[in-house]
Amino acid sequence: MDTNLPVSANPRVVIIGCGFGGLRLAQSLRNAPVQVVVVDRNNYHNFQPLLYQVATGALEAGSIAYPIRKIFAGRKNFYYRMADVQRVDPASNTVVTSVGNIRYDYLVLATGSLTNFFGLESIERNAMQIKSIPNALNLRSFIFQNFEKALLMENPNERQALMNIVVVGGGPTGVEISGSLAEMRKHVLPKDYPELDLRSMQIFLVEAGPALLGPMSEASQSDAKRYLDELGVKVMLNTSIKNFENCRAYYSDTEYIPTENLVWAAGVNGAEVPGLPAEVVTRNKRVTVNRWNQVEGHANIFAIGDLANMVTEDMPRGMPMLAPVAQQQADQLGENLMRLLRGETPKDFVYKNKGSMAIVSRNKAVVDLPGNVHFNGILGWATWLFVHLMTLVGFRNKVVAFVDWAFSYFSTDQALRLIIRPFSRRDMKDDKGKKRDEHRTSTPEYNPTPPAIQAEAESRA
Repeated sequence: MDTNLPVSANPRVVIIGCGFGGLRLAQSLRNAPVQVVVVDRNNYHNFQPLLYQVATGALEAGSIAYPIRKIFAGRKNFYYRMADVQRVDPASNTVVTSVGNIRYDYLVLATGSLTNFFGLESIERNAMQIKSIPNALNLRSFIFQNFEKALLMENPNERQALMNIVVVGGGPTGVEISGSLAEMRKHVLPKDYPELDLRSMQIFLVEAGPALLGPMSEASQSDAKRYLDELGVKVMLNTSIKNFENCRAYYSDTEYIPTENLVWAAGVNGAEVPGLPAEVVTRNKRVTVNRWNQVEGHANIFAIGDLANMVTEDMPRGMPMLAPVAQQQADQLGENLMRLLRGETPKDFVYKNKGSMAIVSRNKAVVDLPGNVHFNGILGWATWLFVHLMTLVGFRNKVVAFVDWAFSYFSTDQALRLIIRPFSRRDMKDDKGKKRDEHRTSTPEYNPTPPAIQAEAESRA
């Protein structure tokens, strides 16, 4: 199949992936004497930091996505192909895709990251994740479907497992979705499910490390923990989920939390592209690059964002996998490509840390800025809203997100509780290749749960 790209006298820059890095690079080459070809399996740019709000019904999916072709409408040097990239062939300067081969003069890998399940097959098979819009819609539907089923359950243990939610991973995604679920439990679910005792619904946030929000300041870590405690989220630190099946999330060989809803937000790997030499791919699937974002051993192949493993003296474990890193690398690479075309030496990339932030719930957020500046509460919440609102692509998306947030704030309600894409795990297979039962193969029990949680459940009963 032919990709039908026109021949150009200008060098062709092929960008694989239109996330934060790929989008920013394509925009930076707007007036450059190059032909830009963006390849992505989706025809839209997805604002990943707000996926959890789609999953919990706070935002509609369309407000965090924007069509790639519309972003670059009118650009004469821009082409987009919707395709899956199968591999790259550095020897022939070719990208092999599901719609044909694409030749390149310069190749930029901006494929982002994928969920890292750390080899835990039962979790990879049964847990939910939030890395894409379909993931978020599946999670939203799955949660509300389980509440509909909980209404019909006579067995209290089965009903409890359908209502309990376990979030694994205490980074920004885990903290933010846990807080959003806690607010939904307080303000939304009682209106929709008055027949259920929502006081018995439990939300667990499980983190393998000693603190939440590991890369952030101790003040932010402490504030986030305090906010979640106030919201009634059960935070379990220094704890790892080792197995998840039969409605049981095991954190030891015998101890487990009864749940049908496990959200995995515990880690990511680089979304590597087949075809590169094994020696440039690190253990977590990131690609080793130099300070120009140039892939080791390849003068015309670059990687930016989450995929790029750039090690420096102050970042011995590589640059953090954050959107600002991807955007800054894209800006620098855009300038360096022009330098290469002029025969000049590229400049080294230097990351400028502009701070980090995480929202927990309404009026509760934490913000760290350079210079050990920390603030929280309503000021942190307003800062988080402003930054994310301004970063959304498209004027319509900004307006829709603002209206949805304003509605949720003043009404303490979330209108997007539609099960528009029913989701089940009945087609997933077990280790022997047999189809799993849609819900459970045995009745979950409470006995092995943590003593404090057990005592609280009994007191509520």
